[in-house]
Amino acid sequence: MNSLRVRIGVLGLALLTGLTAPTTTATAADPAAGPTVEEHRLDGAAPREILRRSGFDTVAPDLARALDRAHSYAQARRAVVRQGTELWRRAVDRAQGRGPAAGDLSRDDDRPLYWARLGMTRELRTWDAGFRLGDGQRARLLDELERTSRGQSGIRYPHGGGMKRVLVTGFDPFTLDRDIRISNPSGAVALALDGTVIETADGPARIETAVFPVRWRDFTAGTVERALRPHLPKVDLFTTVSQGRVGRFDIERTNGAWRGGFGDNENTGRPETVPVTDPASQPQWTSTTLPYAEIVDAETGRFPVYDNTSVTEIPAGGTEAVVRPEGPTPGSTARAGGGGDYLSNEIAYRATLLRDRLGLHGKLPGGHVHTPVLQFGAGNTNEITDPEFVRNRLDIIGQTRAIVTVAISATERTRD
Repeated sequence: MNSLRVRIGVLGLALLTGLTAPTTTATAADPAAGPTVEEHRLDGAAPREILRRSGFDTVAPDLARALDRAHSYAQARRAVVRQGTELWRRAVDRAQGRGPAAGDLSRDDDRPLYWARLGMTRELRTWDAGFRLGDGQRARLLDELERTSRGQSGIRYPHGGGMKRVLVTGFDPFTLDRDIRISNPSGAVALALDGTVIETADGPARIETAVFPVRWRDFTAGTVERALRPHLPKVDLFTTVSQGRVGRFDIERTNGAWRGGFGDNENTGRPETVPVTDPASQPQWTSTTLPYAEIVDAETGRFPVYDNTSVTEIPAGGTEAVVRPEGPTPGSTARAGGGGDYLSNEIAYRATLLRDRLGLHGKLPGGHVHTPVLQFGAGNTNEITDPEFVRNRLDIIGQTRAIVTVAISATERTRD
C-alpha cells in the first residue's frame, strides 16, 4: 500500500475519475443483491486476458457446476470449501513451479488468483439454488470461499520442535480503476513463500502465508484478528507485507489508529479511527518488534531498505496534523503511521495491537514490510505483462524472502 504522500497523489486521481460505488451492487449485509463493484470489473478485457493466459478461466465455471450439483446447504458448503481450497493450492503450486503452467503468463503472477476468486464469488452471489437458501446462509458460503481461497483457513505448521514458525501476509491488487492491469507484489510474495522452508543459522524455519482483501468492511468485521489470533501465540515471527513506495523497501516503525478513507476495491471509505474491539483501551500508536536495524544493514537485494520512523499526528493540545520524522510525540493523536493511513497501515496496526493484547509484545517479533511499487516496463501502457514487469516482481519476491530470513536469524541471535 502507499505512503501518505503517494496516497495523496492516488486520491487526486480517484477524485478526477469520479470513483463512486454503484448503488445496485451487493453489500456484506445484502449478499444476494447482485455483483459487487469488484465483480463488475471482471468484464474488462484485462481480467479476461489474465484468466485466459493463466488457465484460471476454468475456475468459476467449475464452481458453477459444483453448485448446480448441490441439493442442500451442507452440500453447497462442501463444494465451496473444496473449490476455494483448491484455488489457493493451485495458485501456490503455480507460483512455486509445481505442475503444468497453463497459459503463457509467468508463474509468479498473483493476478490469476484475484480474478478467479472474483469469478467464484460472482457465481456464488448470483447462484439460483434449487432449494431454500437464506441470505445469511449465502453470506456464510461467501465467507467460507473468501477464507479458503485466501489461505487463511489453511495455515498449518509441523508438529514438534526443531522448526521455527513464520507467518507472512499479503494483499490483493488495488487502485484497479486507475489501472486494471495492476498486480500486487505482496500477494505474489504470499504465493511464492507459502509452505516453504528457509535455512537459518539456528536451523530451518517454515513460512505460512495468507492474503487479505483491500476492503474496509472486511477489516471492520475483524478479518485480520480472526485469521491471525490462533497463530500468533505459536509463531516465532510474523510480518504483514504490502506495496508501498517506488524503488524502496520500508520497515515501518510505527502504526497509527487512523484510516484516511481513501477508496478501497469497492470504492468505499471514510476518515475515522480504526474500529476495534474494546476501543476504550485502544492506543493511538503501535510499534514494530521486527529487528529493523539488522534488516536495514543486511544485503538483501537490489532495492534499498529503510527504517521508516516518520508519522503524521495531531500533537497533544493541537488541532492541525503535522509530520513527525522521528515518530509520534507523547499524547498525540494518529493521522498516519509510517505506512500512511490506508489498509497497509491498518493491517499492521491490527496485527501488532493483537500481538500486544495477547501479551506478546516483548516475546514475538512482528511488524510491517512495505515493498517497492511493482512497475511495468517503460512505454507499456496497455499490455498485461512485459519482461521488466516480471523481473521487478521476481526481484521483490526474492528480496522479501531475504528480509524474512534476516529477520528470523536476527531474532535467533537475540534470544541466544
